[in-house]
Amino acid sequence: MNVFEIQGSFGLENLKAAERETPRPGRGQVLVRVQAASLNFRDLMTVRGSYNPRQPLPLIPCSDGAGVVEEVGEEVATVRPGDRVMGAFCQGWLAGEPTAEARKTTLGGPLDGCLAQYVLLSEAGCVPVPPHLSPEEAACLPCAALTAWNALFEGPSPLLPGQTVLVLGTGGVSVFALQFAKMAGARVLATSGSDEKIARALELGAEAGFHYAQDPDWDKSVLKATSGEGVDHVIEVGGAGTLERSLKAVRVGGQVSMIGVLSGATAPVAVTWLLMKSVTVRGIFVGSREMFLRMNRAVSASGLRPVLGRLFPFHEAPEAFRLMQEGGHFGKIVVGLR
Repeated sequence: MNVFEIQGSFGLENLKAAERETPRPGRGQVLVRVQAASLNFRDLMTVRGSYNPRQPLPLIPCSDGAGVVEEVGEEVATVRPGDRVMGAFCQGWLAGEPTAEARKTTLGGPLDGCLAQYVLLSEAGCVPVPPHLSPEEAACLPCAALTAWNALFEGPSPLLPGQTVLVLGTGGVSVFALQFAKMAGARVLATSGSDEKIARALELGAEAGFHYAQDPDWDKSVLKATSGEGVDHVIEVGGAGTLERSLKAVRVGGQVSMIGVLSGATAPVAVTWLLMKSVTVRGIFVGSREMFLRMNRAVSASGLRPVLGRLFPFHEAPEAFRLMQEGGHFGKIVVGLR
């Protein structure tokens, strides 16, 4: 089968096409013919070597994929050849709280991912595709969409109608959070470094956008837009460079969901904002299969469709990673294998 793999050492220049023997499913396993794979920033970090520098190579990257079941192994009872499925990001996290062992079962590192003609999954690691979605759309759900869903609905303070959500940037997680929040009847504010992307966010239903380069004190603008109260939820994908402003922008008793480190992983933060505002800071590690199923029911009921930024053919997969590296996209970058 044709694959793309990180060969020899890390770096985008070492993401190369290769051939591997098509695997056969063993007991409890499912072989899926991949029709589309989507990119997350985690995948770019993996290729660069910054996500896990000790990751053994070669590795097939990309945690997210959708396709058709080609073959099933012994004792597989819930999945049949011909079923349209997505791979669960964390193959071993079925329900409940995440565990250290479950974290070792993530696709695209340490397990081989979906940037291949075929991927071998566990039976429980296959999740049905919502009927109204194409393979390219379904491939966007396993990581970015589930991360946004977990942040908004699975924590101790789930989003309620009429509340306000602040999304940082317009990457995959943030756009999904915008869509889910609007689906739930919430208000959405957004930040971006691009007027064009702010306009796109407004088209999707955001009530206001703040250009963080032109308005570096965007936390003050968020407070002004919420009559000084602050937002109920912050989708924090910036990391160290934006966390303190997110803490200032959230309301007393609100929640900041820590998801990404786009602006760095370490920085001094005034903990007084945590104490005086009783803020909940919640780390989000995608989500369990059980959460994935709940999210897909909502996606199916609402008819929600992922926002596709750009579709690349399989042989141009390295170009898809370069586009993500440049940050010029809006929505999800997808590699098609059909």
